[in-house]
Amino acid sequence: MNQNSYPSPATFTRAQSAALFETAQTYFPGGVHSPVRAFKSVQGPPVFFERGEGCHLYDVDGQSYVDFCCSWGPLILGHVHPEVLARVQQTVASGMSFGAPTPHDNLIGKLVLDNHRYIEMIRFVSSGTEAVMSALRLARGVTGKSKVIKFEGCYHGHVDSLLVKAGSGLVTFGISSSAGIPESFAAETIVVPLADPEALESALKQYAGEVACVIIEPVPANNGLLLQSAEFLRFLREKTREYGVLLIFDEVISGFRVGFEGAAGLYDIQPDILTFGKIIGGGMPVGAYAASKEIMQHVAPVGPVYQAGTLSANPVAMAAGFATLTELLKPGFYEGLEAKTAAFTGRLQAYCDQKGYEVTFPHQGSIFWPTFTRETIHRSDEIDDSRMRFFKVMHLECLKRGVYFGPSGYEVGFISSAHTDADLDFAASQIEASLDVVFS
Repeated sequence: MNQNSYPSPATFTRAQSAALFETAQTYFPGGVHSPVRAFKSVQGPPVFFERGEGCHLYDVDGQSYVDFCCSWGPLILGHVHPEVLARVQQTVASGMSFGAPTPHDNLIGKLVLDNHRYIEMIRFVSSGTEAVMSALRLARGVTGKSKVIKFEGCYHGHVDSLLVKAGSGLVTFGISSSAGIPESFAAETIVVPLADPEALESALKQYAGEVACVIIEPVPANNGLLLQSAEFLRFLREKTREYGVLLIFDEVISGFRVGFEGAAGLYDIQPDILTFGKIIGGGMPVGAYAASKEIMQHVAPVGPVYQAGTLSANPVAMAAGFATLTELLKPGFYEGLEAKTAAFTGRLQAYCDQKGYEVTFPHQGSIFWPTFTRETIHRSDEIDDSRMRFFKVMHLECLKRGVYFGPSGYEVGFISSAHTDADLDFAASQIEASLDVVFS
C-alpha cells in the first residue's frame, strides 16, 4: 500500500463526496439509506467510497483510509478477500437468485451446525433485524406468552417492539423511540438496565407467567462496548430457566466475531435461541436464527410459527458466508486476531496514559471502543453524552490522516485479519496525532 494516497491535514478534501451528498439528498431521505451514514454526529458530509481492498477504503476524492468500520462488523477478513471473492463470482455466474433451495444452503448449514455446540437447526433470512423479529415470534409461538424483556443500551435492529427506550422507573414498560410505533406494541416490552441482577429478577418476578423471552446482546456493541460480566450472563441464564422464560442471545455482532461459537461459546452459556447476521454472510445481506431441533420445529412448514422470505438463503450470500466461515475455522485464526487487537489497543492506551488523556480502549476479541473516560462502563446510563464532543473532533482528525471510524462515538471499531502490523502501526500513529489535537 502506497502511503502517499493517504490524506494529510493539509491535503484532505471531501469535494467530490460533498457534491454527491448534495445530489443524494434530493433522491433519498437525508441523502442516505441508514441514518448514521449521514454523519450527523460528526463533522462534514459523509465520505463516499468507491472500493475497498484488504483493510483499506478508497474514496471518490482519490484518498485511502485504514478501515476500522469494516462495514459495521461483517468484514472480518477485510474487503474482497480472494477466497470469498472467487466463490461469489463463481456463484453469480450461475445465477443470483432462484427463490428455491440450492446446494449452497446445505453447505453452510452443515458447516455452522458441525462447529457450533449450542444449536441444532438454523433458518436463514436476509438481515439481522429480520432474524431478531423472527426469533421473537418463535419465542412467543413456543411459549404462548407475549411480553419481552430487553436491556437498556442493547440494540436489536428496527423491530417495532424492540425500538424502545426505558421509562422513568427501574423496571418499566418500553416507550417508543421512533414515530410510527404504536404504544401498544412498545407496551409488550419491559426494559431493564444492564448489569443489574436485582432489576432483572424483579422484572421476571413481577411479570411471571407473561414473559415469552429475555433478549440481550451478550457482548453489547451497538451503544458503545458495554461489556458484561460472565457472572451476570450466567445469572441471566439461571433466572430465565427458573421462571420458564426463553433466553435469546442476539449475536448479530458477536457471532463469529469473538469466536466461531460467539459469546455463547466464549462464556459457555446455552441460550434457547440465537440470532446471527453480518459475518455469517461474509458481507452480503443476510441474517439467521437458530436453536435446538425441538424449538426450531415450531417454524413453518413443520410448525405453526410462520416466517418466509423470497431472498432467504440467497445463493450468493450463502456462498460468501461459506467461504468466510471456512477461513475462520483455520487453526489460530481467532487467537491471532485477538492478539493483534490487544497489541493495537494496548499501544493506544499506553500513549493516552503517558499523556494523561482521559481515554480508554475496552475491547473483546477483535472489537474495540475508543471512549473518552477513565471509568469502566457497563451500562448505557453510565455514558457521559457530553464527552462525545471529543470523538467528534477525533473522527475528523482521523479522517484527515487516513483512518476511518464509523461516524458516531457510540459505535465500536473492528479489526480484520487483513490489518497488517504495518497498517496498525500507521493507524495508531495517526490516532495518537488526532488525540493530541483533541486535547490541545
